[in-house]
Amino acid sequence: MLAGDKTATAGLHGDEPTPSVGDRFALVDHEDRTRAIVEVTEILVVPAGEIDLQFAQDEGEGFESVADWHEAHERFFERTIDDETLIDAVRFRIVERL
Repeated sequence: MLAGDKTATAGLHGDEPTPSVGDRFALVDHEDRTRAIVEVTEILVVPAGEIDLQFAQDEGEGFESVADWHEAHERFFERTIDDETLIDAVRFRIVERL
C-alpha cells in the first residue's frame, strides 16, 4: 500500500460495516505501528461476478485474472463465492504517510 501498488480492497458485504466515501483509516504494520492514513475514495456493493480485471489488479496482490482473484478470495473468506455474492469493492488513497 505504501508503494502505491494497492489502491483497492474487497470484503464480503455484510460481514463488517460498509465504509463510506471520505472515511479514513489508519494503516498499521505487523508491529501495530501506524504507518499511514488512507481515505476511501469509492465504495461499490457489487455481485462478485461484476469484479473486473482492473479491480483485481488494483488490489495489488499480483492477480493476473479475475479467476485468480476469485480463488484467492474464497480462500481468504473461507467460503464459496458465487457470481451473486455481494462484495464491498473499496478504492482508497493514502492521504498521509507517518
